[in-house]
Amino acid sequence: MANILHKLAVLALLATSATLGATQASGSGRTTRYWDCCKPSCAWSGKAAVSAPVATCDKDDRPLADQKAQSGCGGGSAYMCSSQSPWAVNDSLAYGFAAVNIAGGTESSWCCACYELTFTSGTVAGKKMIVQTTNTGGDLGDNHFDLSIPGGGVGVFNGCTSQWGAPPSGWGQQYGGLTSNTCSTLPAALQPGCNFRYGWFRDADNPS
Repeated sequence: MANILHKLAVLALLATSATLGATQASGSGRTTRYWDCCKPSCAWSGKAAVSAPVATCDKDDRPLADQKAQSGCGGGSAYMCSSQSPWAVNDSLAYGFAAVNIAGGTESSWCCACYELTFTSGTVAGKKMIVQTTNTGGDLGDNHFDLSIPGGGVGVFNGCTSQWGAPPSGWGQQYGGLTSNTCSTLPAALQPGCNFRYGWFRDADNPS
C-alpha cells in the first residue's frame, strides 16, 4: 500500500496555507480519485490552525475572497479552483491535492497538512507524490487519500454541472470518472490536470 512517509512541516502547496506542526505520520494507505468541483471542506474558516483556509473560486474559476461563501454544491458561489489540479515535477515526483482521512486524526490535524506518498502497486509503483489536504470526507476510510484529479468522478456531490456545465453525473462515471483519455471534452482549465492521469500517473486505477 502507499507509504505515508511524512507529514511535512513547512511545505505549502497553496499560498493560503500556514506552517504546520512537526507531527509526523507514517504507515500504509489507499488512494482513489475524484473531482466534484465543490468547495473543499478545508476551505471553511476555523477547520485548522492555519493563517488562512484553502482557497476557493467562483463558477468562472476566479479566486474568491469571501471565506464564508457557501459551496456551489449547496447553491452557493464557492467551488474548487482549477489550480488544485496535480502536476509533475519529473517522471518520479509529482505534487497535488487530496481529500484525506488519517486514522486517529481529525480535520484540525488533516486540513492543509502535506503527505509524501510512495506508490507500491500498479503502473506508478515506486513513484512519489506529495499531496496537500484540501478536503476531507465522511465516505473515506482510514489512511485514505482521494486524489484531486479533474475528470476523476464527482462521487457523492456534483458541483461540476453548475460550475462548468458538466453532464448530470459529471464527466464519465460518477465514481472513477473518465474511462478513457477524453480530457479534451473537459473545460480548457481542467485539461492539464486531467491529462496528468494519462501521463505521469499512467492511468493507474486507485494504486496502493
